[in-house]
Amino acid sequence: MKRLLAVTIVGLLLSGLAHAECPDADRKALEALDRSWAEAGRTGNRAMLDKIYADDFQDLAPGNRADRAAAIADTMETYEYDRAHPQDAAKNSYDHYVIHCTPDTATITHRLVISGMDSGKPWSQQRRSVHMLEKRGGAWQVVGNAGHPLDDAGELVYLEHDWNNADMRGDAAWFERNYAGDFSGVSSRTGKMSGKAEDIADLKAGKYKMTWAQLSDLDARVEGDAAVVTGINHVRGTDDKGQAFDRRVRFTDTFIKRDGEWRVWASQGTQIQDK
Repeated sequence: MKRLLAVTIVGLLLSGLAHAECPDADRKALEALDRSWAEAGRTGNRAMLDKIYADDFQDLAPGNRADRAAAIADTMETYEYDRAHPQDAAKNSYDHYVIHCTPDTATITHRLVISGMDSGKPWSQQRRSVHMLEKRGGAWQVVGNAGHPLDDAGELVYLEHDWNNADMRGDAAWFERNYAGDFSGVSSRTGKMSGKAEDIADLKAGKYKMTWAQLSDLDARVEGDAAVVTGINHVRGTDDKGQAFDRRVRFTDTFIKRDGEWRVWASQGTQIQDK
């Protein structure tokens, strides 16, 4: 069995514990800058790109050219191609931001999902972007990039975080898309077995509301089109009687890849009893 490591590192990057040294206002400003950078590339805003890239910028991402001039040239070339061939233009989305900063340095990490159509068939690719910035002359500039494509283990870790977020939003559509049709689950509270339709019905009923969640001890094992992710999910919320709960659940989630996409196939959790 192929064991994919470094998953715990991904979990730490996604954890809210990593933000202590960076004020919330600064993180929001840096995320806005990152999104402005992406928008400048999408719209071919060369003047904005000139401001964002530092003169000594270096790109260490696999397959990318290394310096500032090359990075801007590649971006503008992609913009011109997409403008001439809009039917082939890929769409990018950005989420799961983790930002560390000091008054003069910052690191931005996020997931990048690239999607498009090829001969009428949808395709997508996930990457992890890692950007290094410095404040120069009172303005943030990007001095380095070290992103890379996600392997299956990385995709599954992000999927676990998406799952928590969908649960907190009450997003039934997420479960429709990402649960396999033959999903089976075992409740960590009651031991009850459930299927996809039952879990979605419970979510829509809103009897249990999760308001906060944090994943830890994540580990993924992948063998062909099947995978197992284990970890601990610390959750808070209110139960069907309106009583607050604070639980830690050790879980085993099984995934299956169908039509090129990972689907939740089975889930089992055991509540950790505090001593």
